Amino acid sequence: MKMKIALTLVASLVLTSSALAVKVGTLAPPFAAPGFDGQVHKLEDYKGKFVVLEWHNKDCPFVKKHYGSGNMQKLQKKWTAKNVAWLAVISSAPGKEGYADAAGAQADMKATDAAPTMVLLDPKGEVAHKYDAKTTPQMVVINPDGKIIYDGAIDDKATTDKSDVATAKNYVDTALTEALAGKSVTTAATQPYGCSVKY
Repeated sequence: MKMKIALTLVASLVLTSSALAVKVGTLAPPFAAPGFDGQVHKLEDYKGKFVVLEWHNKDCPFVKKHYGSGNMQKLQKKWTAKNVAWLAVISSAPGKEGYADAAGAQADMKATDAAPTMVLLDPKGEVAHKYDAKTTPQMVVINPDGKIIYDGAIDDKATTDKSDVATAKNYVDTALTEALAGKSVTTAATQPYGCSVKY
């Protein structure tokens, strides 16, 4: 009898976890997090816009690939110029790889000539857990209706080699291009790659 109760409990926990998992086509979970500007930023602040969430860790070699090649900055500048809100999210805990306070995040973005709309500081991993973000970089695209239209890897080259950027299929760029043209996103979910988020 105890075994049956235990199995039922495990099954219910699995179902609960699955029910809460973020999925493409569902509403993006609301969040509020401080930016490096000292202000609290909420997802609802960007209602009516496309929003990109980019999980960031300045010390991760996979992130360095995209910043060292200029790929991430190019995407940020291209899409923010088209009124897309681009939010880099730092979910590393204090003392862990990639952690940054407001001043550190600001200095890092300036040093790499990055151009996100804002950098969000998520040291407790609250935003990351809501989106089931497990890697850096991991990318999420949200449409103006607040629905997730893409979740996964930045591209199809799961390496740290900067030269791969030139021949990679960029899923984020493609998703935004299709969505802003009023089309359905052809590749809406992929397996993210990179360093683990340092909770």
